Amino acid sequence: MQIILLEKVVNLGGLGDVVKVKDGYARNFLIPQGKARRATPSNLTEFESRRAELEAAQSAALAAAQAQGAKLDGLLVQITQKAGVDGRLFGSVTTIDIAEALKAQGFEVERSSIRLPQGPLKQIGDSDIAISLHTDVVVHIKVSVLGEQAA
Repeated sequence: MQIILLEKVVNLGGLGDVVKVKDGYARNFLIPQGKARRATPSNLTEFESRRAELEAAQSAALAAAQAQGAKLDGLLVQITQKAGVDGRLFGSVTTIDIAEALKAQGFEVERSSIRLPQGPLKQIGDSDIAISLHTDVVVHIKVSVLGEQAA
């Protein structure tokens, strides 16, 4: 299916690109999320008339993400979980826990933007994780998992 991208999509293209993607990807993800529209002649002309407005909105979103990224970059977040004597957690630290800890410090970050490359954290200690605030803005923070001895 041919689509027009209404914003930059990772590994696909930038604003205004006409790309061919699988039908399901367009129908189930890109179009409902507002990231793309079908590449029909009427949609192409409508897009060209709204191009400046969409570019301004995209640059505003990028500037907001860069401002938030400057505040977040290098931040240390501490999370306390119950752990055994060997340093392994009884549960794990997931994106939900990290998002809540960031919210407690005054930063609104969506769970889906937190990247845990090795999966949930299951050990006591420090871990570096990435937060993708925008397709062009990725900041790194340190998550320190502290152990709480179970009684």
